[in-house]
Parts: sequence; structure tokens; C-alpha cells
Amino acid sequence: MTAVIAIHGGAGTLTRGALSADREKDYLDALDHVLQGGQAILEQGGSALDAVTEAVFRLEECPLFNAGKGAVFTEQGSHELDASIMDGRTLAAGAVACVKSLRNPVLAARAVMDDGRHVLLVGDGAEVFAKNAGLELVSTDYYFNAERHAQWLRSQADNSTDLLDHDAQAMLRETAPIDPESKLGTVGAVALDVHGNLAAATSTGGLTGKRAGRVGDSPLIGAGCYANNRTVAVSCTGSGEMFIRALAAYDVSALVEYRQLPLDEACRIVVMEKLPRIDGRGGLIAVDAQGNVCLPFNTEGMYRGQARAGGPRRTAIYREENRRAN
Repeated sequence: MTAVIAIHGGAGTLTRGALSADREKDYLDALDHVLQGGQAILEQGGSALDAVTEAVFRLEECPLFNAGKGAVFTEQGSHELDASIMDGRTLAAGAVACVKSLRNPVLAARAVMDDGRHVLLVGDGAEVFAKNAGLELVSTDYYFNAERHAQWLRSQADNSTDLLDHDAQAMLRETAPIDPESKLGTVGAVALDVHGNLAAATSTGGLTGKRAGRVGDSPLIGAGCYANNRTVAVSCTGSGEMFIRALAAYDVSALVEYRQLPLDEACRIVVMEKLPRIDGRGGLIAVDAQGNVCLPFNTEGMYRGQARAGGPRRTAIYREENRRAN
């Protein structure tokens, strides 16, 4: 069994003209750094669960992506973060939603899963649990980012709400290559380890200008995150409400298990047929029990990468190849 990991950092209408060469390199370098952490764990015989935890942890630490440190502002000018994780070996899962002071929500989701009593904790209860588990809490100043704040101010001035990460960035044009009509941001990772175990994790900072208490697909098992050793591991990014309605992550698994479709066909049906029927835009990353990888999206691009143990790390942004190997 060859271990493999795939990651994503959001999807959207990516236009080359809005992204400088230096900015493009920043994103590709960040994706490579994330892949490197997960790949190293897999190469050492570590678990898929540890690999996706490390990858999403690194994504949360990077202000370029809408999770953790890079979280966007709500309508009230605050921050609310969500995350989930699932172990394909046992179907154990953990998630947190609407947390406001956790440095790394994915670690809290992992702690909820490891505790085993519940699957989803929200708000103050999730934060108390995380504090008791010894996880790091931060002040609201930790999340402050000048670009994110400019996005929020612009959304307030334009009376724009529910802007996903990259369309809000596109308001500033120089910060990210995503068209204003695109509304897709989240991060995630999926992996298969040498023992044949699958895992998935997803994290988000939500929507710029969202209502307080809004929860999207990222912390919902079966919608934005799913893993089952019998089938696949999936992490989604896109218009969260539509991914919830489609149960997108689980639907890929169901198509593989019940219709016995190959991974690429199952992903194509969900991303290119089912989601568009309800105006669902975005993409997902998936790896199956045989180590096949699929990274489909129905937008013009998606921040993404993949690597096999002992192999090159490959990262990409646009729909066309434009892929860099390290």
C-alpha cells in the first residue's frame, strides 16, 4: 500500500491577471509546506489521521487561507471558526463549530473525536472542552489580519454579506486571484496510510460578513468531511449550504459503495452534475481505499496539492496544469 495525501485551500473563479508571480509563489510555497508535513508522517509509517491533522494544522497557521489564523470577519466584526475530522478505520469523528478563541480548531475536533463521548461541540461548550484538553486559546487579536479586515470593511460599505474567503479577497484585486462572483473558501486534507486506513479533516473561518451562529458544511460529517476505510476519504470546499443539502462528502462514498463506481466517476457525478443542479459551486479532494486520488472542482480553479510517500509533492492553482513539483 502506497501512502498518499491530498490537500485543498479553497476554490473559485481563478484569474491569472489578478495574481502576481510573487503572490502565486506564496500560495504554492504554502501548499508545499503543508504537504511536506503530512507526507513526512506517512513516510515514517504514521497514521492517515495524524497526517491530515498535521496538514490542516499547518493550513490553520497560514494567514493565506481561511482557517485559524486566516479566519475572516463576521457581520459583527468578530470571528467564528469550524472544523471536523473523521477516522475511516473506526468511523469515529469529531467537530467543533462557532468557536472564537481556539488557535487550532482542528486540534479541538481531534480531541472531541478522541474523547469519544460526542461528535460535535459548539460555541462556549467547545471552548471549555478544548481548554480542559490543554489546547491553546488566543485573544481575538490573534486573528486580526489587515487584508481580512479590509475585506470586512469593504463588505460593510457595499452592504455585501456571506462572502466566502476568496471572493472577499477579490474585492481588493491584488490579494487573491478570485472573481467577485466566486464565494468559495475552506481548507482540508485527506490521506491513506501504509496500513490501509483513510482519514479526512476540514476547517474554515466561515464567511466574510456572515450572520452570527451560521454553520456551513465544514464541521458537518457527511457534508464537508467523511472517511470510511471501505470506500473513500473526502474533504469539501464550496458553497456550504449547497454541500449540506447534497450531503456531498458522503454521496461520493455512497456512489463508490452502492453503485461500485470508480473514484473519479463518483466525484464527477457529485461535483459536475448533482451540485450544479442546486447552484452548488466548489470542489473536493478524495482518496479511495486503493490509493486513487481525485481533486475535481466546477469552478475555474482550486488551491490544491497531493503527494505520495517517497514521491514528489505537486501543487496547483488553476484549472489548466500549471502544476509545480518539489
